[in-house]
Amino acid sequence: MQVNETLNEGLKRGYAITVTAAELDAKVNEKLVEAQPEVEMKGFRKGKVPMALLKKQFGQRVMGEAMQESIDGAMNDHFEKSGDRPAMQPEVKMTNEDWKEGDDVEVTMTYEALPEIPELDMSKIKLEKLVVKADDAAVDEALANLAETAQDFKARKKGSKAKDGDQVVMDFVGKVDGEAFEGGSAEDYPLVLGSNSFIPGFEEQLVGVKAGEEKAVTVSFPEDYQAEHLKGKEATFDCTIKDVKEPVAAEVDDELAKKFGAEDLAGLKAQIAERLEAEYAGASRAVMKRGLLDQLDSMVDFDLPPTLVETEAGQIAHQLWHDENPDVEGHDHPEIETNDEHTKLATRRVRLGLLLAELGQKAEVQVTDAEMTQAIMNQARQYPGQERQFFEFVQQNQQMQQQLRAPLFEDKVIDHIADNAEVSEKEISKDDLQKAVEALEDE
Repeated sequence: MQVNETLNEGLKRGYAITVTAAELDAKVNEKLVEAQPEVEMKGFRKGKVPMALLKKQFGQRVMGEAMQESIDGAMNDHFEKSGDRPAMQPEVKMTNEDWKEGDDVEVTMTYEALPEIPELDMSKIKLEKLVVKADDAAVDEALANLAETAQDFKARKKGSKAKDGDQVVMDFVGKVDGEAFEGGSAEDYPLVLGSNSFIPGFEEQLVGVKAGEEKAVTVSFPEDYQAEHLKGKEATFDCTIKDVKEPVAAEVDDELAKKFGAEDLAGLKAQIAERLEAEYAGASRAVMKRGLLDQLDSMVDFDLPPTLVETEAGQIAHQLWHDENPDVEGHDHPEIETNDEHTKLATRRVRLGLLLAELGQKAEVQVTDAEMTQAIMNQARQYPGQERQFFEFVQQNQQMQQQLRAPLFEDKVIDHIADNAEVSEKEISKDDLQKAVEALEDE
């Protein structure tokens, strides 16, 4: 077998590989010998079929496998000896397309090699960690927001008209073709106008009603209504309004705390402070991560595989186009061209991606099964009722697994670098942290 270099420019490599006819024949014979003990053929006992007959019967079928294995073996030997790591799957082409049995097999292999990553002295990296404490004002603001979500209702003045957002307490009887239908009646039912919890068009007709008033509401059931006998039918609801109540924020007290699973108000405040500081820490980490990546980008420089950069630039351009054209959900759109900005961003991403991968490999950073499972579960929550199907889909899809594993790996490498860097803390306000986060989004 011969492997001759034909291209060596930057990271681009090319080789001509020749598998001789004798080597290929030996590979075929080797595979037939392996299979011989299990072969059965009329007129011969199992395992006793002559090799010449096996070769005549199965030689052509085995030839393709032998050819592929020989080429794969030559490629693996080359990468092991050269130390090259291809950036993407090598392109392999057979050059003697008129090949026939008894000829040598000639193929070309081209690829772009991953570059040598320079050593990085992580102790020279200086990072600033922004620290924000959850002060009383922030806790009180969060408490007020919770009180809004846990709103109560109090009766409006007698004779007040119901407004959108008010709660109307009523009895009602629903009828289709003059006959009351099952499930269409209730007493003392509290309905919040604007909640869209009733049939479309129902709540709007109750805006303006008063306590003690009777109101007939006429609506049509949707064509996709769950009850078959009511689909598309017009119905009239005879409503007796008993009370009209306006929304009020819940009192900030121990009772509110219990609604949110705390023992008392002090316990709820402690929970809120802990949650706020966790949110601040997450935002602070994002700011520090950007600062770290900026430093890494300025500390190292090395050649990049052109195809990786081109592919990344194309993906960036494609994503930005869809961000600007949210109404186009599929990919049936004109070809999207990349520009210098896309290429500049792609160059940074590819360089940092290769660097982080190298640092993670040297530090033996691993994403555990437990971390992957947690990531899949977090993603699955975006599909209520279909969590199990999503979990099974990810388990059977290597590409999806890689998409979930990549950010976990990157975050662990970032933590590894930060652990070896010089980190100083700076206490700032919540507003200043917010400005720092917004600055990241503007870049």
